[in-house]
Amino acid sequence: MAKGWYILHTYTGYENKIERTLRSMLEAKELDPVVLTDIKVPVEEIVEIKDGKKRTRSNKFLPGYIMLEMDLPDLGWKKTCSLIRRVQGVTGFVGTNPSERPRPISNDEAKNLLQKAGEIKGEKTVHIKQSFAIGDQVKITDGPFATFTGSVEEINVEKDKLRVMVQIFGRTTPVEVGLLQAEKI
Repeated sequence: MAKGWYILHTYTGYENKIERTLRSMLEAKELDPVVLTDIKVPVEEIVEIKDGKKRTRSNKFLPGYIMLEMDLPDLGWKKTCSLIRRVQGVTGFVGTNPSERPRPISNDEAKNLLQKAGEIKGEKTVHIKQSFAIGDQVKITDGPFATFTGSVEEINVEKDKLRVMVQIFGRTTPVEVGLLQAEKI
C-alpha cells in the first residue's frame, strides 16, 4: 500500500455535493479513513477589478473532477472503489475501467494541482483576470505613479505586469506596474 492522489470524474457542478457525501461516508464509517485520507475540489483564487473595486472569487479549475488522497490496499480495494463509484454524480476514476484498480497521478502532477489550488503552504497562486490590451488608455491607481495616465505598451501575463507609457516632465516614459495597479479609462 502506498498513498497517492487519484482523480475522480464527476458530473460538472456536483463536485461539492460529492465531497460532502464522501466526508459523511467517512464520518459514518462506511469508508475507511485509513484508506481515504483526503478529499479536495481544486479551486483557484481569481482577482478581478470591476468599477474600480477589487473582487476575489474562487473558481474551479478542474470542473467535473475531485482529487482523492487514498492508500488503497492490495486486497479489498474493489469494495472501497465501488462504494465511491456508487455515489450519485460520480462517473468513475480517470484512466481506468470499473473492473480495474485505479491508478494514481504522479507526485509532480499532484504537487502542481495542489499548488495551483493553494493547498501547499507558502505557494498559493492568485490569478488576476486581466482585461487589458495593447494600446488601451489606463490610469495608474497605486504606487509612486498614482494618478498618471498613459497607454499600455506591453502585457506580461506571467509576471502580472503592464508597461505603460506615461508623460513625465513632458516626455513619454515607460513605467512598469502590476495589473492591480492600473484600471482602464
